[in-house]
Amino acid sequence: MSIYTGRGDDGQTDLRDMTRVSKASPRIEAYGTVDELNALVGTIHPTGHDDVDERLREIQNHLHVVQADFANPDPDEDDPAIRADHIETVEDWIDEYDEELEPLRSFILPTGSERGAQLHHARTVCRRAERRAVALAAEEEINEQAVQYLNRLSDGLFTFGRVVNARDGEPEESPQY
Repeated sequence: MSIYTGRGDDGQTDLRDMTRVSKASPRIEAYGTVDELNALVGTIHPTGHDDVDERLREIQNHLHVVQADFANPDPDEDDPAIRADHIETVEDWIDEYDEELEPLRSFILPTGSERGAQLHHARTVCRRAERRAVALAAEEEINEQAVQYLNRLSDGLFTFGRVVNARDGEPEESPQY
């Protein structure tokens, strides 16, 4: 299989069903931003915390499913799709890590250890991916659970950042107004 085909040289690309669309379409923007998030998550581990690393690998697989979901304008029942159990998994992780953390009393700055700050960065890219997905959903029918997953994942990445910072001994800083 050749890496380059030249098929995209005219600014068009193929969706999963081989429909040709502009590379600037909301669908491509949505799954392209999820791809960016997936690559960013890939740069974060190893964090030095095996449980977090295991979850980040699982998240990367989930994000690959989100990409496939968004790349498919007419999915069949057996096509990859984000489901409620993906969302519940992230919620379980958040709940588990919340028990380890001090209660949040104010906004915090997205900083800390190198890996903690990278997780906060990933959260912001996840929020952008969610905005792109919402824009796509305003124009075309998509799997709404994929949008919900991105919403929940941004909360998860925030919580992961807090956990990594706490374990690394980095204090949380509140913004000064």
